[in-house]
Amino acid sequence: MTVAHTNVVEGESLTSVEEHLADILATIRPLAATELSLGDAYGLVLAEDVTAASPLPSFDNSAMDGYAVRVEDVAAASQENPVTLPVVAEVAAGDTGAYALQPGTSIRIMTGAMVPHGTEAVVPVEWTDAGRARVAIRAKVDFGASVRLAGGDAKAGEVLVTKGTRLRPMHIAVIAAAGRGTILVRPRPRVVVLSTGSELAEPGTPIIPGRIWDSNSFMIAAAAREAGCLAYRQAIVPDNPEQVLPAIEDQLVRADLLVTTGGVSMGGEYDVVKAALRQLGTIGFRKVAMQPGMPQGFGTVAVPISGPASGAAEDQAPAGLLSRLADRGEVAEAPVRAGEHDRVPIFTLPGNPVSAYVSFQIFVRPAIGALQAYDGLGLEMIRAELTGPLRSPRGRRSFLRGVLDRPAGQVAPLTGQGSHQVATLGKANALIIVPEGTAQMAAGETADVLVLP
Repeated sequence: MTVAHTNVVEGESLTSVEEHLADILATIRPLAATELSLGDAYGLVLAEDVTAASPLPSFDNSAMDGYAVRVEDVAAASQENPVTLPVVAEVAAGDTGAYALQPGTSIRIMTGAMVPHGTEAVVPVEWTDAGRARVAIRAKVDFGASVRLAGGDAKAGEVLVTKGTRLRPMHIAVIAAAGRGTILVRPRPRVVVLSTGSELAEPGTPIIPGRIWDSNSFMIAAAAREAGCLAYRQAIVPDNPEQVLPAIEDQLVRADLLVTTGGVSMGGEYDVVKAALRQLGTIGFRKVAMQPGMPQGFGTVAVPISGPASGAAEDQAPAGLLSRLADRGEVAEAPVRAGEHDRVPIFTLPGNPVSAYVSFQIFVRPAIGALQAYDGLGLEMIRAELTGPLRSPRGRRSFLRGVLDRPAGQVAPLTGQGSHQVATLGKANALIIVPEGTAQMAAGETADVLVLP
């Protein structure tokens, strides 16, 4: 992680939101691309350009149910004086037979069917009496009417879907129409979430005064799934320094990105996550000029492997290698799995639920996009009129919960903006941004608003 420029606010050195995010994105490396079947590719990011191997469509075909004709044969047709032609054949969609249209005749044809040789236009069945042996045609047609020409949709070699596209249903349709059964994509990132804190209890279990039910890990795991990840929630880790590194190490082998919440405040003997990870030398902790979510940590950890190369005995299990390296003051650079993608990014988010949620949306969500070489996961920003006043500490960028009425172009600030007030978070569909240099905003002013997914 690079050293960011800082601002000094009330005696504190704070890193800007942009600088912290830039450091994160500069560290993330995209996951190696993999080839998957088209049926498994929805929602993933394309890692190659998909081109048309052949023209789309690959043959001239009918755009309508009707009759293949020569233009000259129906030039005099009208509602009052229809032209009657013999129907000499019928071509259905999927019929691969060779048909030829002779002058003075017609061929009944279905939508999508290959047009017979010699066809100049197709008369829609609605303009006829729908005859089988002979057909009365009540209107003339122009050359090429209701005929889809080969290559009319895409020429051979034309790029159909570009690299870096997050695949939606219409993209899947285009790729399938091009005949591709497999494509190269970035895999769905695997995100592991851990909550730390001896005060936490599993929801559904009894609690006593002084304990709270864990909401952070469920919330962050859900947010990761919403961002298109495979998310795994790990059991609560108590405030015990000896348990933090082993708990993290146990999850590294199944994680492309790891998120912890809690244990990273800027002071106190119970900041166990910060204390444990700081020993590894690859995780940085800083104060970011934002509210909520000022204490942030980010870095990477190598995925350790077992065996004599680790410096341990051959029969020693790999679990605990990070702890041993930390005890010796070493950085977990080696041994690692071979390959450039074997350092797992770790985010250490604050423990207050709102702080954790805002931090995920501002920092982790774009990082998930970076793992897929995709820059479209950042929250949409719009402008909206405030329906009530706001206050913010000067020098920090506030992300305040609000209810956005998009059709009206208005956003209503919610009461109860404390970083612990998760009930208020549940009512919000937007984050109202108050810039660092602004201490208050009045009703009627226009603010930048992040639309929550």
